[in-house]
Amino acid sequence: MPDSNPSLFTVTDLKQFIYCQRILYYQTCLPDVRPVTLKMKMGQQRHEDEPKRALRRTMRIEGIESAKRDFDVPVQSDELALSGQIDEVLIFDDSLLVVDYKLAKRVGQHFKVQLAAYAMLAEATFDLPALRGILYLIGKREAVEVTITMRLRNQVKRALDEMRQITTTEAMPEPTSNRRACIDCEFRRFCNDV
Repeated sequence: MPDSNPSLFTVTDLKQFIYCQRILYYQTCLPDVRPVTLKMKMGQQRHEDEPKRALRRTMRIEGIESAKRDFDVPVQSDELALSGQIDEVLIFDDSLLVVDYKLAKRVGQHFKVQLAAYAMLAEATFDLPALRGILYLIGKREAVEVTITMRLRNQVKRALDEMRQITTTEAMPEPTSNRRACIDCEFRRFCNDV
């Protein structure tokens, strides 16, 4: 079970940071202002239902029959100062495959970085390599395979360093350059400059 150490970031914090750095700022520097949206509630409910459905599908993964499948797997790395809970881990004899369920229509970079972080945490937990992962788009019933590259792993580490800098200095980051991200953001009303 991951430790409740407040100096640890969660993988969700990391994903949000990649999406928009200000989300991390609001969550860590102004923790009492976070609104909960209907979209967030729907996503949580779909995640709770997904393990039952997952057992019935193979996602066309070669050798899935021989894998041990674990759901809602708690993971943590003191070296990364990161913790999380992986939706599904397939444990093969010589490797791991991490699966993250998404209530999304497409795969964004923030999801790939999140998946890479889960892979890194799974490797630390199970002492097996996780060289690929699956982003399962629930609504589309589509499994998107992602190779866990060194570039993604380095992006995880760089982002964690930047996140520590923001929480240490409490300096508000610049707004995201992707203004479409602001449309559904729960913190939209806090950003007066977008």
